[in-house]
Amino acid sequence: MSKLVIPCAYCDALNRVPEQRLNDTPRCGVCAATVLRDKPLELTAARYSKQIKGDVPLLIDVWASWCGPCRQFAPVFDQAAQALQGVCRFAKLNSEQEPQLAGQLGVRSIPCLLLFRNGREVARQNGAMSLPQLLAWLRQQGVEA
Repeated sequence: MSKLVIPCAYCDALNRVPEQRLNDTPRCGVCAATVLRDKPLELTAARYSKQIKGDVPLLIDVWASWCGPCRQFAPVFDQAAQALQGVCRFAKLNSEQEPQLAGQLGVRSIPCLLLFRNGREVARQNGAMSLPQLLAWLRQQGVEA
């Protein structure tokens, strides 16, 4: 039985969860909250280094409140988080509130999607997409329900 390391969506503690139990709503060993959420978490510079770790991929949407395409893409990102709960984790990074982190990540335009696996960026996509386009892009990256 293989165990996956997953950062808690609430307190950032690393949890070891048996792969077969991902769909059983695993709880954090520190804060007792649900480890995996069906909606994106708010990512900050303080949480970044902990949240990119783990065996379940993390997709980050870098956005800003003034960006029309970002606002249009937000519901699509939320739908994907629901559809892929337990398969991929989702986070939103507000580039207005976290400009240093957005710069450190090399974000030049928004919306910008960054896919991380085990602490490393493995794919990047600029621009808003429809839900079918987003799910197809994730499948190309090896993330499937």
